[in-house]
Amino acid sequence: MMAYWLSFTLLTFCQPMQPTSTFSIVAFDPKTGDLGVAVASKFLAVGSVVPYAKAGVGAIATQSFANTTFGPKGLELLRKGLTPSQVLKQLLASDKDRELRQVGIVDAKGRAAAFTGKKCLPWAGHIVGKGFAVQGNILAGEQVVKAMAKAFQETQGELAERLMAALEAGEQAGGDARGKQSAAILVVRKGAGYGGFDDRYIDLRVDDHPEPVKELRRILTIKLAWAQLFEASKWRQKGNIKKAAEILKAAVLRYPDQAVLHYDLACYLALLGEKEDALKALERALQLDAGLKELAKKDDDLKPLRSDPRFEKLVR
Repeated sequence: MMAYWLSFTLLTFCQPMQPTSTFSIVAFDPKTGDLGVAVASKFLAVGSVVPYAKAGVGAIATQSFANTTFGPKGLELLRKGLTPSQVLKQLLASDKDRELRQVGIVDAKGRAAAFTGKKCLPWAGHIVGKGFAVQGNILAGEQVVKAMAKAFQETQGELAERLMAALEAGEQAGGDARGKQSAAILVVRKGAGYGGFDDRYIDLRVDDHPEPVKELRRILTIKLAWAQLFEASKWRQKGNIKKAAEILKAAVLRYPDQAVLHYDLACYLALLGEKEDALKALERALQLDAGLKELAKKDDDLKPLRSDPRFEKLVR
């Protein structure tokens, strides 16, 4: 009897490439210049295959027996000044299996294009609109891409929130006909990555989960709240504490269970002389994380509260 590992290896090499059946959206935000891709699929770690984006250049989704060279090659062609339609034409011309492919492209001018090969597994299709393209294959039906396009166009907020709304609408409309497994969102903004060293403003993946779109929404909410925390810190460094506090109030509403958000809000409010609200924010922070008590005792930002007996009671 052939060894298990050998039979498995031979079977793997004899099988055709697995289709990256997904529903995805590529889009551009003219207000911020953000570019992004959001994708979901009954496929392990779809975020490692489909999304590509570069700040100031464009965003690409490559799926359905995905040709992953389309990502870097397509971005380079966009960088050289080709339109999304021209890029598609050039990429497909050199691909003998192009009728198996599905691609969506948007550039930093908001121009978009998409392609669905004739051999993509049904239901497969796409919609191209102003500043976006939605596409999918092995879907429950055309209603999936229609719902995605509608949600994207009608949702307010920054690009990541609009992309997320499109994914959620696609899933609610039936999504991938085979079920759920993974989801991802990639949004690029010049210098918005960690430490300002790259442009990956949001780069989140749920690789294997029973409810990947819901889980992606959860971690995106955390990410956006932390982005607000860092933005508030920048305003504080500029000396505009009032603006910093306004941003943190919004962050707390977005993600009310994060102790650090309440703590920093308490600091800013204390500096602004808003003692009552500062104490309330500090109390909530310490309820969520008692470990912050030692920091609060020494934090210069909280000096305006130290003469109040309620402060002493909170940090005991």
